[in-house]
Amino acid sequence: MTSQILKGADVAAKLNEENRQRAEALQHMGLTPTLAIIRVGEREDDLAYERSALKRCANAGVAVKQYIFPADVPEVEFLSKLRRIARDRSIHGCLIFRPLPKHIDDAKVCAILPLEKDVDGITPAAMSALYAGTGGGFAPCTAQACIEMLDHYQIPCAGKRVVVIGRSLVVGKPLAMLLMARDATVMVCHSKTPDTAAICRNADIVISAAGRAKMVGMRYMIPRHTVLDVGINVGEDGQLVGDVDFDAASQVVHAVSPVPGGVGTVTCSVLVRHVIEAAERRAAKLLIKK
Repeated sequence: MTSQILKGADVAAKLNEENRQRAEALQHMGLTPTLAIIRVGEREDDLAYERSALKRCANAGVAVKQYIFPADVPEVEFLSKLRRIARDRSIHGCLIFRPLPKHIDDAKVCAILPLEKDVDGITPAAMSALYAGTGGGFAPCTAQACIEMLDHYQIPCAGKRVVVIGRSLVVGKPLAMLLMARDATVMVCHSKTPDTAAICRNADIVISAAGRAKMVGMRYMIPRHTVLDVGINVGEDGQLVGDVDFDAASQVVHAVSPVPGGVGTVTCSVLVRHVIEAAERRAAKLLIKK
């Protein structure tokens, strides 16, 4: 059998067009959605994501303000600048590249960032809103990108058994909450879970965000599976690969996303949408005050 390949490009293209239209509507009201990109140091993965974010923002009509700091910036200086950014009314969303250098306290950073500007769902307030299902915050962009992939390809979650491999606050845990909100039955597996492969074989949907190259091999797969691969790893040949053995999966499972070209392609488009939504919420508040 040949699997359906769940490419991210079509999903991102649809989101990009929706983003452009919504940003244009805001601009007609005199408001330009604006993202602050905050980066400390020159990590190559941060730079790659930044380039992608800049491109997606420009195409959608979202303005960007970049705040770049050297890796050895004193914590007090960084936090002081972050407070000014957080108070800047022209900025609707903030993207802070993490992990930050060890001398900068992550908890202090999260305490400064307001919920309404936390467009990547990194703060305790955003996580609390997500887990409680109360709204008001934003889910982490990569976790939301997985949901966008499933929606675009009309893969239902309700009543389905979903295995999420990985329990990080960036993908695994928030994604489990998003899936349960769609009435999926979710099991989260991790490094201490015995026989993850057997658990996966009983699932309908498998989503891997473990960060281990080609960990999900033939033992994990059955024909009915939809597999989303969130992993970004460097293979033995120096090429980017996912958590899933794509060559094996594409001959076994019903549908699988590639790496690169899958979920990661959608993440920046979700980020841009979150910035626009934050600006729309600001606009709504301003209209109420009038």
